[in-house]
Amino acid sequence: MAKKSGGRLVSSAGLVNYYDSEDHRAINIGPITVLIATIVIGVAVFILNAIF
Repeated sequence: MAKKSGGRLVSSAGLVNYYDSEDHRAINIGPITVLIATIVIGVAVFILNAIF
């Protein structure tokens, strides 16, 4: 049998390199900010749906 080379899985071929690199031009949003924005949008939709 052939030896396995490298420690990475074949199924994660490009994803590992993509997530390891950081783009300094990208907008960084924290997970707490995403949760707060989701809750605010959900409450706004609920209120607007109740009004109209």
